[in-house]
Amino acid sequence: MAVAGMEKDAITKNTEDDHLNNSYENPGLISPDKEDISRLLTVPFTGRIRGGMRPGKKIIVMGIVDPEPDSFDVMLTCGRDTEKETEELSDIALKLSARFSDRQFLRSACVSGKWSEEETAIPYFPFIPDQPFRIEIHCEHQRFRIFVDGHQLFDFYHKVKSLLAINSIRIDGSLQITKLG
Repeated sequence: MAVAGMEKDAITKNTEDDHLNNSYENPGLISPDKEDISRLLTVPFTGRIRGGMRPGKKIIVMGIVDPEPDSFDVMLTCGRDTEKETEELSDIALKLSARFSDRQFLRSACVSGKWSEEETAIPYFPFIPDQPFRIEIHCEHQRFRIFVDGHQLFDFYHKVKSLLAINSIRIDGSLQITKLG
């Protein structure tokens, strides 16, 4: 299945030129041109999910955990306006938080300014300092299904009513991003 591309926020001047390669014929990862990788995938990262989320769509984040990590977050957000950042007003459909001090991989959502209860149960903590990882977020009708390095870790049931409104991804914390798809 094809994965929609993501675009770098309007931090740089040429928003239309700063896009990741998008190939609908290739279901693999979307990767920026080599000369653009350090500029496009810097942390904190904000990108646009073209067409929003829908059942059958997946987001892939590949990266390397910092050597001495504290935490990192991956968020799928709604209603992002590229003209003005209204972070406080945006719903967060899914927030994944890797916390290294207590080896937790937490999930929550924020709808209309109210956070859902944080979900904590995981079979194991999948991240290792200074090592690569691959997170896959599969969107289904009722839930997100989260995989790390090919192993399903947990499901997170949708709190946001409109999947199509989930139109941006934000990544921050103790990691380097190597590929997005």
